[in-house]
Amino acid sequence: MKRLLLSISVLALAGCATANDLAPSAHVAAAPAVTQSVPANPATMDPSDSILFWSDERRSAAFRKMEDSFPGLEVAAPRHTRTLTRGPELSDGLKAAIRDYMERTNASGMMVLDHGVVRFEEYRLGMTADERWTSFSVAKSFTSTLLGAAIADGKIGSIDTPVTDIVPELAGTAYDGVTVGQIATMTSGVAWNEDYTDPNSDVARMLAIEPVAGESQAVTFARTLKREAPAGSKWVYKTLETNLLGLIVEKATGKSLAAYAAEKIVGPAGFSGGMFWMQDLTGGNIGGCCLSVRLSDYARFGQFVLEGGNGVVPDGWFAKAGGRQVDFAPQAPGFGYGYQWWTYPGGNFGAQGIFGQAITIVPSEQVVVAIISNWPKATSSGGRADFRELVDAIVKNK
Repeated sequence: MKRLLLSISVLALAGCATANDLAPSAHVAAAPAVTQSVPANPATMDPSDSILFWSDERRSAAFRKMEDSFPGLEVAAPRHTRTLTRGPELSDGLKAAIRDYMERTNASGMMVLDHGVVRFEEYRLGMTADERWTSFSVAKSFTSTLLGAAIADGKIGSIDTPVTDIVPELAGTAYDGVTVGQIATMTSGVAWNEDYTDPNSDVARMLAIEPVAGESQAVTFARTLKREAPAGSKWVYKTLETNLLGLIVEKATGKSLAAYAAEKIVGPAGFSGGMFWMQDLTGGNIGGCCLSVRLSDYARFGQFVLEGGNGVVPDGWFAKAGGRQVDFAPQAPGFGYGYQWWTYPGGNFGAQGIFGQAITIVPSEQVVVAIISNWPKATSSGGRADFRELVDAIVKNK
């Protein structure tokens, strides 16, 4: 039934896209073009066949070709690419440590930028430099950046704006009375289950809920949720909230996330290739997941953020977005959460996605480390801790 719903929905997706989505208007003529992508044989959205539970072989193939399994919007490569020059290679010891980590964690590629210069770039699992890899929740930090852009453009008043001012359909739901900032920091107080091992969890079911005509799938699922704490008082990681944040940006700007990203990220950051961003059953880009770009473009995005966003976001945006808006102390001193960015000790921050995707930014040393992977399991606290240690070793010994 879900496959049928998906097949019916993708036929109407082009109708869900605006003229701004499918062809840049005159005032954003420099933005890369955006087109609809519909797979010939779309995968089902049924939780029992979720990508969370696919075999290693099936995941590895899908991660580099998500457009073959799911509908989405395709952003063309920009006219101007930021050239990443090559600097001195890292020491043999560091390269050996990186390769050991990549081997142990089934990584498909890793890149290290030092002051914007490539110090390390290697691929595994048959991956090549011109192939794309899915982001999973690394996409959340892209969506957060588009939130900053929408505020800079005057499309959203501030992070204190009530979400119902932009998405009135959320009135009467558990999100009534929640601000944009509380969505961005995942402190809405709404109860949620993000267990990637449970096919009955909220995160496994949210994209399979039957679409309601004229309503975003994110809103439809939000209607099923209940509040467990006052808004702003409790942090719980919820992918749905980034999907809602994406809807907020789309509603405020009148553009799909892909089209807005073409204008505000892909072009300004000088990506070397195009971007694919998956859509849900109602045609909205999934703000919390599943955009695909090249490894070097994940690194370019990190460098773009490190350098402040080239005027796309308000001044000082990334200091706030990548700062500890939520402090995990005393359970995890030095760690926290910003506006869809994880924060680490020493002022570092980063984007993280299941199965081992990450972009880590070290402002004090002007270092960006991007990695793409196919971990055996969706999450691994040991894998994350080892990656942070590896980044620390790179920074100290580069």
